[in-house]
Parts: sequence; C-alpha cells; structure tokens
Amino acid sequence: MNNTGLIIQREYLERVRKKSFVITTLLMPLFMIILMGAPAMIMLFSTPDHNVIGVVDNSNVVFPQLKGNELYEFIPITGNPQDKVDEGEINGYLIIPSDIEKGSSPVLNLYMNSAIPIELQSSLSTQINNIVETEKLKEYNIQNLPDILDSVKTNVKINEVRLDKEEGESLASNLSFLIGMFMSFLLYMFLIMYGQMVMTSIIEEKNNRVLELIVSSVTPYRLMLGKITGIGLVAVTQIILWGIIMAFISTLFLPAILPDEIVSQMTQMRSGNLDIAQTDNYDMLSALSLLTNVGFIIELFLWLILFLVGGFLLYAAMFAAVGSAVDNIQDASQLQSFILIPIIIALIVSVSIGNAPNSALAVWLSMIPFTSPMVMMSRIPAGISLWQPWVSAIILYVSFGLMVWFAGKIYRIGIFMYGKKPNIKDLIKWARYK
Repeated sequence: MNNTGLIIQREYLERVRKKSFVITTLLMPLFMIILMGAPAMIMLFSTPDHNVIGVVDNSNVVFPQLKGNELYEFIPITGNPQDKVDEGEINGYLIIPSDIEKGSSPVLNLYMNSAIPIELQSSLSTQINNIVETEKLKEYNIQNLPDILDSVKTNVKINEVRLDKEEGESLASNLSFLIGMFMSFLLYMFLIMYGQMVMTSIIEEKNNRVLELIVSSVTPYRLMLGKITGIGLVAVTQIILWGIIMAFISTLFLPAILPDEIVSQMTQMRSGNLDIAQTDNYDMLSALSLLTNVGFIIELFLWLILFLVGGFLLYAAMFAAVGSAVDNIQDASQLQSFILIPIIIALIVSVSIGNAPNSALAVWLSMIPFTSPMVMMSRIPAGISLWQPWVSAIILYVSFGLMVWFAGKIYRIGIFMYGKKPNIKDLIKWARYK
C-alpha cells in the first residue's frame, strides 16, 4: 500500500505542478462564466445602431400607423429612394404597393444597405399585418371597431412553475437545456482528456522499460490502480478549483457590474415575488439569477464531481488496458476507438434529449454506465427525481469495480508484451488467463 501511495503521489504532483495546469485552472472558469452569461450580458449591455427606414407608401394607409422605437425610425420619402440611401439620409427603404389591402399574402421588399435585422423584419410584418387587417375590417362598417379591437387584445405569457420545486426555484426549460448541454460537454472533455492521459503515460513508461522496474516493488494491479487514482485526483482538483473560482466570480464580480435595478429584480425572482407580467426581460433575469446563485453552482459541481469520478474510473481502466497492450500511440488508435464510441454516443444523446429529459430513452441511457455520466448530467439541471442520479451513480461505481478487475487482468499481461499489435480477441484471451 505504501508503494501504491507513492505512485498516486507521483502521478498527481507531476501534473498539478505544470504551468499548463495552473493556467487552465485559472482561465477556464472565466471562460465558462463568459460562455454561460454571454447571451444575457449581450442583451443587457448591447446598444444597437439607430436605423432610419424610408417608406414609400403608395396605399396612403400603412405609413401613418407605423410606429418606430429607439432602434428604428420610419420616415416618408418621395422620389428615388436609392438616392436617399446613397446620400446617407436613410439606411434602407420599404415600398408599399397601392393594392396591399387586396389579396391575403402580399410580399413586400425591404431594401437595406446591410443585413436585415430579424427584429426589424418581425416588427414590420406584425405591424403591417395588423394595419391591413384593421383596414379590411372597416369595410364591414362595424361601429366602435377600434374600441372593440382594443378590448379583445390579449398578450399571454407562459411562466413555467414546477410542482416538484419550491416557489422561485423553477428553472426555465431552455435554460436547463443549455446548462445540461454545457455540463455534458465538460464531462465529455474530461473523460477523453484524462483517460487518454492514463493511456499515454502507460505507453511512455512501457517504452522506457520503467514499468519492468516498478512491478518489482508493486503488483501490476496496484500499479494500474495507483496511476488511475493519481490522474483522477488531478481531474477532481481541477473541478473543485473551478467550482470555487466560479462561485467567487458569481458572488462578487457579476453583481458588482450589474445595474442595481437588475440585481433587485434578481433578488425578487429568487424569493418568488417577481411578477412576470410586468417584466419584459424575464429570460435574461433567469439566466443572471442562476449565474449569481452560489448554491445552484455548488450543487451542479458536486454532481459533476460524483459522475466525473465514476465515469473517469470506468473509462480510465479501459484506457489503461489499451495502453498496456500496445507499444505506441498509433497502435492504440484502433483499440481506443471502441472506448471513444460510447462516449461520443453519450454526448450526442445528451444534446438530443434536452427537450425530453424524462423520456424513456433518456432515463435508460442515464442508467447504463457507459453513457450515464454525460446523459445524467444533461438531465440533472431539468430537475429530475432525486433517486435517479443516486441509482445511476451506484450502478456506475459498481460497474467500475467490475471493469477495473477485467482491465487489471489485461494489464498484468500487456505490460510485458512487446512487438505485437493485439486485437480485441487477444485482449479477451489475456483477461481469461488465471
């Protein structure tokens, strides 16, 4: 056991002392915060250019009722509108035909000197549709038509309230999907990066004949377990440091740069006192509220550590078996493809089940140990039943015990094999040796 501890210590310290580890650990949380909060921050601080749109209204009906905003201003123009664009008086122009009230699907051309913003296109379509429909209704000579239309106008907003959550703790579906996808991708990156690190380390030491000296003091099984544990602790250390740094950033940095009004609304949202009907930027507030919720971030990172450790131990055992069986990275490529396939499938499934986290496919794949780490991490932000991640974790760790036993039998034979490129049949034969 003392020799195993030395192996763990060496594998751990050799990697955490590298400058690349320190730099990645410090910069990655900032990148994660920026990536998760970029949409909300863009919405909050972006200041789009003011555009002037010229309108040639041949119907004499639409333009008087068009309404602009702080982003777009509509002005009437006569003559050649292209000359106005060339002179810089307007940014684009819209030509409205005289027979726009006839027909059910008129097509209007909006000419712009740059890409047409989706918001402008949507706003114009909505306004013109309402104007033309109102003018058509006037032909029926209905008295007090404007008052009737105003009285029936309704603006429905849908607010998701989870019955299995406390008030103010519900997580919007689109937000849970993005967070789940991000956590799955993070886990995918760690499993491949640190798993291949185990394999590469074994191949290098095997080529240098270092393993032959080490196994004189420790059994091959304990040697493999020590290397897996040491490198796994590096991954756990990095995740813990990221969680601490992100919690610090979300607690002190983000609230400090946000306007006081936004911070106040976020506080009301957490307490369940924010009226969605009076809030135009509810989605943005939901995102910012989560990013500054330390408890939510810590909970996610604790689940991430649980499934990262289990997933890493499972896959690292397989990577260790492959590394012990070959002499170079090129020979390992073919064998490790069998390990990478379930990881890639799990990532694809994690993205595809975002809209149905409680489907039968999602539940079963989150229980199968080869896909459960990433699939379960994509489901947890959606607020699934608590028993599911715990059962999944138990199955995952039991599977690791079986896999490390199987991989250990391959490892004890593989580290002494040179000059032969084994296949899957050879690995199975080695595992059956007593």
